[in-house]
Amino acid sequence: MKNSWYKGVIGRDLAIDLGTANTVVYAQGEGIVLDESSIVAINRRTGDVIAVGDEAKRMLGRVPPNIEVIRPLRDGVIFDFDLCEKMLRYFIQKVTNSSRWSKPRVIICIPSGVTGVERRAVQDAAEFAGARKPVHVIEEPMAAAIGAGLRVHDPAGNMVVDIGGGTTEVAVISMGGVVASESSRVAGDEFDETIAAYMKREHSIALGERTVEQLKMSVASAYSLEEEFHAEVRGRDLVTGLPRTVVVSTQEIREAIEEPVASIIDVVKATLDKTQPELAADVMERGIVLTGGGALLPGLDAVIELETGMPTRVADNPLYAVVLGSGQCLENTGAQSEMLFGDFND
Repeated sequence: MKNSWYKGVIGRDLAIDLGTANTVVYAQGEGIVLDESSIVAINRRTGDVIAVGDEAKRMLGRVPPNIEVIRPLRDGVIFDFDLCEKMLRYFIQKVTNSSRWSKPRVIICIPSGVTGVERRAVQDAAEFAGARKPVHVIEEPMAAAIGAGLRVHDPAGNMVVDIGGGTTEVAVISMGGVVASESSRVAGDEFDETIAAYMKREHSIALGERTVEQLKMSVASAYSLEEEFHAEVRGRDLVTGLPRTVVVSTQEIREAIEEPVASIIDVVKATLDKTQPELAADVMERGIVLTGGGALLPGLDAVIELETGMPTRVADNPLYAVVLGSGQCLENTGAQSEMLFGDFND
């Protein structure tokens, strides 16, 4: 039976994981209906938006000077408000066909470490993009824990580490609330940056953003592999300016990302250090759960387990844990409303 909050709503209500790298949208009663890159391509001369999402991502590194491909979010917060609003409007209209007469209710995810001003900016962007007022927000680690299937209402500690594109969110959750948390702006994007810097320093070759991402996904690991392997990568020689192909090993890329991996482990340890002994004992029993795209880095769970002594596992659906958790809040407003900022009956 639907909550009264939805009576008279025209169209589909949405839960949105507005990520630095990707935006994922969950529609009430239907599940995930959109997963696209958080990227916008604009014409510098006219200011017109040329492409949004995956279409814009395909333009990376392949556009003339008058076209700019931009990520409206950096480190989990809005970097360009106008472009973020246009991007959100595009995504909302794409999944709802909404007009000014048909505005969906929206729950949107935010990092736990954002300021009140940054949170308000996300809400304003969604409202200007066509969402019904008020826009409700939920902290990413709470949404990730719900989406990972953790029993967040139990009087026991659950620890979730959500590694997105712009931020890493670590939280210990008990009885429906966050009791200890840390947020770091070292995450998936930092992996890309350190790999690109390593390739410049060690191989004198410049790589494009998409090439670095592909290299990370195909070769990177956080822990020694049983069988190391090599991969070819093409880029621009920094000495001659000509295209060149180099061969890199998994060991090299692992060395390149050592620093951001160590930073994520430090954030996990800092959160455990703030956790009450009883809850820390619960985490020791239940283990640490990894979510987000960064959780897919091979061996990251093994490294965290080795460094903390806590059993660590990757959630069943780490990429979509946050949006699935916020989607559950959308479907079960009565049970989950205390986890949202704002009165859900507004």
